[in-house]
Amino acid sequence: MDFKSSLFMYCVAGVVILFVIGESLFFLIRAWRQGKSMGIPTEKMKNTIISSSLFSIAPALSVVATIVSLSAALGIVLPWIRLSVIGAVSYEVPAAQAALEALGITTGLSTPITDKLQFSTVAWIMTAGSVLPLVIIPFALKKIQRSIGKTVEKNKTWANLMSAAAFIGIIAAFISRAIAGKGDDAVLGDGAGVMSIVGLLSSIVFMLIIEFLIKKFPKLQKFESLAMPLAMFAAMGVIVLLTSLLPAEIANFEWRG
Repeated sequence: MDFKSSLFMYCVAGVVILFVIGESLFFLIRAWRQGKSMGIPTEKMKNTIISSSLFSIAPALSVVATIVSLSAALGIVLPWIRLSVIGAVSYEVPAAQAALEALGITTGLSTPITDKLQFSTVAWIMTAGSVLPLVIIPFALKKIQRSIGKTVEKNKTWANLMSAAAFIGIIAAFISRAIAGKGDDAVLGDGAGVMSIVGLLSSIVFMLIIEFLIKKFPKLQKFESLAMPLAMFAAMGVIVLLTSLLPAEIANFEWRG
């Protein structure tokens, strides 16, 4: 049996994933109880949970794509463990490639790793780069939150302005990436191209349509919190449909891939 997909690796993955699920349930229950104690309506909390769950599906698809792109060289289990805890395509793929290049492997992620020392080296490099945030947060988060809280109390207008600017900056970053973002060569569809523009425009159109319907029909207001996830899924549906209908040279065309 390939050591990358051995029983031991699957056992490690199982322990890690069960821990992540348990931690998520723990904080979900704590948050629910806190919301109850604060008098937040049950219906509102349910809608928040549903919209958050739906909103998390789209980013999860990029995680699956990253696992697939790494699986050729590292097998399915190690990327599964890594991305079940912390990680993203923007870090995991470059880290793995940098480790392989340091080991003198020039074929990148397209060739399976058969040497255990090389495999463990790549695993350590991928993991070590993600450890620092996990160490900083427990020791520095409260201090950062207190500093932010004091700033907000002193000047609420400035705080609101900065929050709006940060949100607009995030949206601008997503838009610019769809139009001119440099993707990772190891992941098909990661760069700016025909499908990224289709996804951008489709999501905008669907969001405007959903907002119009919610304002037009008051009974649909309960779905307001689901507007963004629904627009995202609708745009993804358009991408899937066009990818199957358009010629491959058009659907897969990227000018910044």
